[in-house]
Amino acid sequence: MFADEYAFPVAVSQVGASDSRDAQSARAIRWLLEQPGGPVVVVTPQRQFDGDSLRRVVALPGTRHLTWKGLSVGSLVGRRVIHAWPSRKHLNEMWGVQADALVVIEWGVEESAEWVEDARPVRLLPGQIIAPATAPVEAARVDSLPADVEQILESIARWAAGYDSGLKWNEEDKLKADMMNCAERWVPVTVEQVRAKCRELKMRPDDVDTVAGFLERRKQGRRFNVRGSYRDFRFS
Repeated sequence: MFADEYAFPVAVSQVGASDSRDAQSARAIRWLLEQPGGPVVVVTPQRQFDGDSLRRVVALPGTRHLTWKGLSVGSLVGRRVIHAWPSRKHLNEMWGVQADALVVIEWGVEESAEWVEDARPVRLLPGQIIAPATAPVEAARVDSLPADVEQILESIARWAAGYDSGLKWNEEDKLKADMMNCAERWVPVTVEQVRAKCRELKMRPDDVDTVAGFLERRKQGRRFNVRGSYRDFRFS
């Protein structure tokens, strides 16, 4: 997700030196309650969780507590959201959310690093608040991509942008078929290059992971099951 996808304040509370998880949560809560907007929603992985600060917020009248199971971004519309310890998958699902404010309580840097780079949230650390960068971090160079691969990724991005839910199965099958039928064109391309290009094209995070994941699997020597009508497909 990219920062221009957000029309509301976004922050991430990160663990600092000599810090605690509860203090990390308290910073997130304090920041969120300072933001204008609708009722508060707290999202946690499960109904039961550790953390006195979060428990106190959940217990407040008017606060809604949701868990990952069955979570829909539609339930976050018009609300101020505390998203506690989300996985990469759950951060990806925040694409297009129409909340009033969002603070993420980070569990691990690996899970949220790409989201932080794209979303450029306010960073909440012990004793300091770091404002977001005024410009995105420069992406990895992708100008060395072969022209045909670049055109394929541009086509994939256009298709994906035409649907609310991202890439369809038939578009995925076309890409998988081409990676097998025209393997030579993908040999000089790295997974990192494909991921960087897809992000540059502002594809949905889930779609970026899907496309990059296909190439990674091919680099590992794995083959795909492609439906019969697309088994011989090649991008021209």
